[in-house]
Amino acid sequence: MTTCSPVDGPRACPGGLSRAFMFLGKRWNGMVLGTLAQGPAGFAELARALPGISESVLSDRLGELVRVDLVSRTVREGPPLGVSYQLTERGAALLPALDALARWADENLPAGGGC
Repeated sequence: MTTCSPVDGPRACPGGLSRAFMFLGKRWNGMVLGTLAQGPAGFAELARALPGISESVLSDRLGELVRVDLVSRTVREGPPLGVSYQLTERGAALLPALDALARWADENLPAGGGC
């Protein structure tokens, strides 16, 4: 397990953990991934599942998640034309870590803290 403990020399947080939290700690990224853990969803469905997120922020976050290959974007032939998002294999590989964070929060953080 990689933690932020000193080995030899000055205390430093491992680069991988730092990169993970810089990306996943960005507001909404983790919650979009957690919502897509339930299966593919369209843009409107995601917007309804994440109260408080604006459409422009959701669009930005989905674009980021697609660029790093955690989420795939599929255009459905119409009519009506539609777009669906789902976790990629790389995105699904995060689910055990997200589940562990959710369990930790349920056990250690007060309910209703909100984001």
